[in-house]
Amino acid sequence: MEILAYGVQADERPLLERAFAGRHGLRCLDVFLNHDTAPLAAGYPAVSSSVNAVLEAETLALLAAGGTKLIAQRSTGFNNIDLDAAAELGLTVARVSHYSPYSVAEHAWALALAVNRRLTRAATRTREFDFRLDGLLGRDVHGMTVGVIGTGKIGACFTRIAAGFGTELLGWDLTPNPACLELGMRYTELPELLTRADLVSLHVPLVPATHHLIDTAALARMKDDAILVNSSRGGLIDSAALVETLRAGRLSGVGLDVYEEETGVFFTDRSIQGITDDVLARLVTFPQVLVTSHQAYFTRTAVGQIVDATARNIDDFAAGRTNENTLVPRS
Repeated sequence: MEILAYGVQADERPLLERAFAGRHGLRCLDVFLNHDTAPLAAGYPAVSSSVNAVLEAETLALLAAGGTKLIAQRSTGFNNIDLDAAAELGLTVARVSHYSPYSVAEHAWALALAVNRRLTRAATRTREFDFRLDGLLGRDVHGMTVGVIGTGKIGACFTRIAAGFGTELLGWDLTPNPACLELGMRYTELPELLTRADLVSLHVPLVPATHHLIDTAALARMKDDAILVNSSRGGLIDSAALVETLRAGRLSGVGLDVYEEETGVFFTDRSIQGITDDVLARLVTFPQVLVTSHQAYFTRTAVGQIVDATARNIDDFAAGRTNENTLVPRS
């Protein structure tokens, strides 16, 4: 089967080519799959999309008209795909239901530690031979109260690391995770978690009920010197409200690996033309904010698992099978 893979990162490409060698024909593109690039897939029975693809009904119709039968997304999230439209068009859709949770949990902690200890500012200074400590005062993580919002696989990994630091653990989820309870986590209502936590980390999926879970009211409940980390989905935080909170001098650190309007910006080089998103532009100017470009998953282990799962999804489709990754089965 011939596959057109969109949004392929330079470090990802050799892993994809190795996984598909001898199994399927593969062409890799660095552009993202959207309404403008969908016509490139004409004649390809399968496409593989990245998390930043925009697959609304019109784009899916273009793919179907060009002969595409399968969309194999290389991510866990699929809120960017109109699944109802895909089903109506007879398109099969598959994702990667899981990969190394350690990759995201470890990156979330990297963000938390970096903003707590002012590492970005410190590194910038020392490159200019400025070795002062002014403004670099951090806090011990040991003894902090850490609030984990969402305690699934990634949240549990984050919790395990938090326990290793010697923190008090608060959790919020629909169902308590026994592994987190064994680590001493106490589950509580969200308002109490936000009020008490010194560090809050988000690990819930983006669904209608969690959109802007961290809004103006939630941010107002947080301590003035709290740290907020989001390595899950950008839409969990009301970004404009976050800017206003920071402008008011609140929150000692914010680490963001995701942003609600990241599509078309993250994974691209905007160093020359800049960006037109005033909220994102404002966020990155705050000295206590660190933004990374949706790279939490980007480890050799996790990307390798994503590539292998994607290849298996395509193998199964070619053989007429479904698996646990299938979102819309063959009609």
